[in-house]
Amino acid sequence: MPAKRVINMKKNILVVDDSALMRRVICDIINSDSTFQATDVCRDGLEAYERLKTTVYDAVVLDVNMPRMDGLELLEKLQQDGIKATIIMVSTLTVRDADVTIRAMELGAVDFVTKPGNLIEAKGNDFKNGLLEILKAVIKPEISKAAASASGRSAGVKERASVKMPKVLENTGGNGKNKLVALACSTGGPKALQSVIPYLPADLNAPMVLVQHMPKGFTKSMAERLNETSKIQVQEAQEGDVLKKGCVYIAPGGNHMEIQKKADGTHVVRLNDRPAIGGLRPCANITYQSLRTSGYDEIVCVVLTGMGADGTEGILSLKEKKKLYVISQDAASCVVYGMPKAIAEAGVVNEVVPLTDVASTIIKNVGVQ
Repeated sequence: MPAKRVINMKKNILVVDDSALMRRVICDIINSDSTFQATDVCRDGLEAYERLKTTVYDAVVLDVNMPRMDGLELLEKLQQDGIKATIIMVSTLTVRDADVTIRAMELGAVDFVTKPGNLIEAKGNDFKNGLLEILKAVIKPEISKAAASASGRSAGVKERASVKMPKVLENTGGNGKNKLVALACSTGGPKALQSVIPYLPADLNAPMVLVQHMPKGFTKSMAERLNETSKIQVQEAQEGDVLKKGCVYIAPGGNHMEIQKKADGTHVVRLNDRPAIGGLRPCANITYQSLRTSGYDEIVCVVLTGMGADGTEGILSLKEKKKLYVISQDAASCVVYGMPKAIAEAGVVNEVVPLTDVASTIIKNVGVQ
């Protein structure tokens, strides 16, 4: 029997948490916005599993730690049974929960919001605004879904019909011998990176610096998970790391990452805890801007799924000083077509590709050693 869809003008959200207090707080937050309504609640993953077998929701807000069936087990069951759902995890900042949350996003959760440590935080604006912002970003309007289905291909690039095709520049690079890959992503990034980093070769002829918007602790877990599944070396960047070809350096949550050229021609990581830029730390713009004074002949900039426009300002600034090749993820394969859309509309994109082609496009532009 096919799952039924709850029909209503508002977007219908399922809340899954073993705490009655948290269920109430989360429901109040959801219902405070005229766009959404908390249609149903479940006390654990087992209840949610039974509900999701028969009902389709616009999104599910899912706790990590629950009795009988936790959030990770639920995601595994949904994946096994082919049940699709837009899932946002609610996770504490513990090391264990960071590992579980990264695994959850590998299994299909689109993003997470940090779980409040107490009732005061739960009723505070940070948690409320964070949850609503993610819900608004990941729940796509029905018109966008229809447009995505109807979209065709233009110049070999898959795009939603409702999105104006960006200007695609000719490849003016490709001959520089000393290259760097600089990648930025946000909402949907951890899952997207699973389709990129493991497909890069160990002998990639360039280092990669990577900025994923994520709190402290979570970037370490993400780096470790990616390193386990990849041929290329992946690590959370540390102060003073010397950039080496065939290695990915992920900006640690809670720090901005800059790249500095040394007198001997090497490049090292410089971390700082200066204030967040637009709520972001790390901020991709800072990383891109730091590369203006680097010694690289060409920088391959990659912008994947994410809210907002982080990366665009930095890439435009970098273009004034360096030869670039800019790759952006296409709309159809993005969880949130925000950051890639911003850089595409800025008119500096060389190639727009679906997520599954990002790794091969990077390899094509930097080669192997």
